[in-house]
Amino acid sequence: MSEHELTQAELFDVFSNARRRRTVQYLKRQGRSCTLSPLVEQVAAWENDTDPEEVTRTQRRRVYISLYQTHLPMLEEHGIVDWDPDDHTIELLPGDEIFEPYLDHRLEDDRPWHRLYLSVTSVGMIALVLSWLSVGPLTAAVAPVIALALCLLVLAVSVAQHVSRRPRFAASISF
Repeated sequence: MSEHELTQAELFDVFSNARRRRTVQYLKRQGRSCTLSPLVEQVAAWENDTDPEEVTRTQRRRVYISLYQTHLPMLEEHGIVDWDPDDHTIELLPGDEIFEPYLDHRLEDDRPWHRLYLSVTSVGMIALVLSWLSVGPLTAAVAPVIALALCLLVLAVSVAQHVSRRPRFAASISF
């Protein structure tokens, strides 16, 4: 790390910016070192919720400038990375376990929960409309049972999503 241990205030300051957190997370995933170009691509992709291949030149340029001029020098100043601006190489320095709690742990594998909720809600709406019309097997007697089952399904999915996002629990069940 650096000559002195980082205080909690310094850690908060360093990792208050998403680009710095994402830079460290990317370095950890890449075996602790990389060049600037792939880092820029991935950070821009995360920021724009797209694939690295689909990042535009403007998006890439915006990330490149801020990483080069601001974020990488700050990470180096605090002894978190070794940044060589001439070779465009970045290396994560040892001792990174101290800032593990400050990193974004689900950058790439974020689940599209809104789609699941939309699907369940759509099925519920269809069941409700069919019960009002008394079409098919959905009669007035069966509709409340189906509505209850859908509510319980949404509750179960919500609980599972909440529990899976808890850092301690997710770390203990990682595959």
